[in-house]
Amino acid sequence: MTGKQRREQLLEIGRTVFAERGYDGTSVEEIAERAGVSKPVVYEHFGGKEGLYAVVVDREMQLLLDMVTGALTGGHSRELLEQAAFALMDYIDTSTDGFRILVRDSPVAQSTGTFASLISDIATQVEDILGLEFKSRGFDARLAPMYSQMLVGMVALTGQWWLEVRKPDKATVAAHLVNLAWHGLEGLERHPRLVGDRTG
Repeated sequence: MTGKQRREQLLEIGRTVFAERGYDGTSVEEIAERAGVSKPVVYEHFGGKEGLYAVVVDREMQLLLDMVTGALTGGHSRELLEQAAFALMDYIDTSTDGFRILVRDSPVAQSTGTFASLISDIATQVEDILGLEFKSRGFDARLAPMYSQMLVGMVALTGQWWLEVRKPDKATVAAHLVNLAWHGLEGLERHPRLVGDRTG
């Protein structure tokens, strides 16, 4: 096995073990054992568990970001929303281990990027589209970043729930997400107010 092949093997095994056990529950010993190598081989390639984890997280974040942004091929605003929602559901379905890793917290994830920061990246892609829509409809376009966080967060949390239940199918979940988001946006008030007596 070449050095490059060994590195890829260790990444795949590490990805599987991190998904199964989380960062804290994973050891270099187990990764080395599953790969049929000694611990120093893992250290040689990644410098330790932290380095391996950082590469796994970076790869998954890039894959998810590429899938979501690549799905935004244009069309009507509702279609863009559908494309983004389905892309996230598709990622969860096809890269379950990766998604499990991304939604877990760990000390390393804080320095290399977190699921929250990834969601923020995706929301930034969405806010430009929302900003144009808001402007064309007479809404304050400065609120588009906040609304994009709301929409992407709704999809992401639903995705976490669906990861465990897997029912209904991903297309149905995406359709319902878009239904709630789209019809909520369609009935948006220009100057919303709370009904109850709230201040602050």
